[in-house]
Amino acid sequence: MSTLLTVTGVTKAFAGNAVLQGVDFAIGPGEIVGVIGPNGSGKSTLLNAISGFTPVDAGRIELGGAPLQRLAPHRIHGLGLARTFQLPAMPEKMTVFEVLLAADNRRHGFWASLCGGAEQRAQEAASRALATQWLGELLLTGVRDTPAAALSGGQKKLLSVGCALMGNPRLLMLDEPTAGVHPNLRRDMVAMLQGLAARGIALLIVEHDMHFIGELCQRCIVLDRGRVVAQCTPAQLSQHPQVLQAYLGSEHPVVLEAAV
Repeated sequence: MSTLLTVTGVTKAFAGNAVLQGVDFAIGPGEIVGVIGPNGSGKSTLLNAISGFTPVDAGRIELGGAPLQRLAPHRIHGLGLARTFQLPAMPEKMTVFEVLLAADNRRHGFWASLCGGAEQRAQEAASRALATQWLGELLLTGVRDTPAAALSGGQKKLLSVGCALMGNPRLLMLDEPTAGVHPNLRRDMVAMLQGLAARGIALLIVEHDMHFIGELCQRCIVLDRGRVVAQCTPAQLSQHPQVLQAYLGSEHPVVLEAAV
């Protein structure tokens, strides 16, 4: 498999406290990888470092061979990396459809679409078509004209995924996508994310829900105190000594799910 994202020796400290320590891993196109670990293990910091929101102290991050570690988040987004956050904030005066349109950074704006000629109008039409497509695939068509801030927590998570997809990313990073989401919607999310991977979009997912990880991910990266202590399949987690030590302080085989 070819490599899309490469993380090599990434290190980050805050006020002398090492949060990431020599993190190494790689992800290929269309691969679904989970990032798990105890609270405070550096999972969200890792996503922030890759996406440019947190500058690294050392190491190298590459997307398709292009170095990312000195780029601003919008530059990284332009190279094909998109992400969501744990608690998506939605505007109160924009509908779901309008939020999706605003997330397409290829658009030239309303007045440009009217006055800027055929090319701009064509781009506007393409953006609206893409937003309509994601509304359907994310099960949000029924709330198309609803204020985005009025959505349920799960629907806001789906809308944030839709906003990320409006930029046609090669890599999509999700930070706890199932937190506060109804179990029925989680099943729909698994199918939807598997469909994205089938199109070649790589997924890097920080998540605490081990059922979700087991259903969705092909491989897991396990962090403990800022270090990668294991890379294995979800089925191997409950028997992996270093994983058990990270979560439980024990090397005895147990059901990991019960401890997370």
